[in-house]
Amino acid sequence: MTTTTTTQPLPSPLAHPLTLSALALGQAIANQHVSATAVVQAALNHVALHDEALSCFTSQCEDLALQQAAAVDAQVAAGQPLASPLAGVPVGVKDNLSLVGTHTTCSSRMLKNYVAPYTATTVQRLLNAGLCPVGKTNMDEFAMGSSTETSAFFPTKNPWHTGRVPGGSSGGSAACVAAGMVPLSLGSDTGGSVRQPASLCGLVGLKPTYGLVSRYGLVAFASSLDQVSPFSRTVADSAALLQLIAGRDEADMTSYAAPAVLPNYLEAARPEALDGLLPKRPLRIGVIEELKGDGMQPEVREAFEQSLQQWQAAGAEVQTVSIPGIKEAIAAYYIIAPAEASSNLSRFDGIRYGHRSELAVKDVADLFCKSRAEGFGPEVKRRILLGTFALSSGYYDAYYGKAQAARRYLQQSFNKAWAQVDVLVSPTAPTTAFELGAQMDDPITMYLNDVATIPANLAGLPALSLPCGADALGLPIGLQLMAPAWQEPLLFAAAAQLEALLGRYANQVAPAFTPV
Repeated sequence: MTTTTTTQPLPSPLAHPLTLSALALGQAIANQHVSATAVVQAALNHVALHDEALSCFTSQCEDLALQQAAAVDAQVAAGQPLASPLAGVPVGVKDNLSLVGTHTTCSSRMLKNYVAPYTATTVQRLLNAGLCPVGKTNMDEFAMGSSTETSAFFPTKNPWHTGRVPGGSSGGSAACVAAGMVPLSLGSDTGGSVRQPASLCGLVGLKPTYGLVSRYGLVAFASSLDQVSPFSRTVADSAALLQLIAGRDEADMTSYAAPAVLPNYLEAARPEALDGLLPKRPLRIGVIEELKGDGMQPEVREAFEQSLQQWQAAGAEVQTVSIPGIKEAIAAYYIIAPAEASSNLSRFDGIRYGHRSELAVKDVADLFCKSRAEGFGPEVKRRILLGTFALSSGYYDAYYGKAQAARRYLQQSFNKAWAQVDVLVSPTAPTTAFELGAQMDDPITMYLNDVATIPANLAGLPALSLPCGADALGLPIGLQLMAPAWQEPLLFAAAAQLEALLGRYANQVAPAFTPV
């Protein structure tokens, strides 16, 4: 959905501010090289020009974005300090994050007309820091999918090739950043829903340690797995955005494990920061044995191996590490996540919450059935059925209990690996972006897109996808780094080192949509 806006010229010397990194853009606004209002207007213009082709947004927040920008400009004019280094920067927000007065649909007919009465903690923290939300972004329905094709409204296209998927479930959040509409966005990651689209769209996608970022105001899919997560085009931008959204929240019990005083993530997002984070020795990199080969596109494997060679040439120590239990992770996930989804989505019954059928009904049970049949799409129904079965009498121990045991075993395997290495690496996704519609009738193949990303969610670990190459069609390839729980500074420093070595893949905007 787009809103036509009047194109306004940008003041010199910044003719194309949207091609800057978020931190560089924030600095330009603070230094009065460009106004926040002009930047937001440029973003809205770019959305109006290109969103029909890409379908990144389900709705826009033009008035709010311009109000935020005007407040930043007033502070700059008055010589007042800005709330953050990202004040005035446009941002996209996934449509499962509440923002008061706006539709929060989860890209589902079930919530098509729902207007949020409150604002998610992460979104409020962005507003407090002076960022400017330009709109809510399209997603797989209730975050269930890996291609943003299960949206009830429309599929989102990949800016690098509009015949390909952007990944999912946070495809709209990824595509709007890759297309240069905004330099930052928020998504959510339950089994790879930020890292996989980051890989397919050539972005940095971070899943923080479980509990580091508040889930209050995030419409729940799987409560023990969901994390609000940032998209950006550079590692430093990702660190700067995490600095704003991380930290304890009295409204979210799962955030209580977060540090009372956060580390300086932005300071850590530099290659030289490794010297202060490690003993006097090289960075130890573990290549996950179980995620090296089967089903991987040859160009993905080649880009991954070349990245490791450059890292090793720069002094890093690379070794292969086995993580017992990782091959069972995807099976465990597709029991645990649907089970939690079945419970969380039971509230959408057409009586208390969600779409209510207008068909004639016999009784309350009939209304319940008809409303859910109309409101939920096929993939959501599939996962509710899987989860309900796994939790049902006689099957709980056989399925859900065993899946949780597999999860604990995986966590123990990761704990043993950290005694040998500092970070673990793998390709983020087994392939580059596939064609729209290619896997919609093959849910198993679709699920396998997350084979490398799911383990971090099950273990609660921080993980980051970094652009590391491209295939013959120019489609991006991502490399995933994982670190021990709460070690985001180490994760950022290692990622920044590799980003510096790879150079040309940082701050990319898809060529066909580069702002001009």
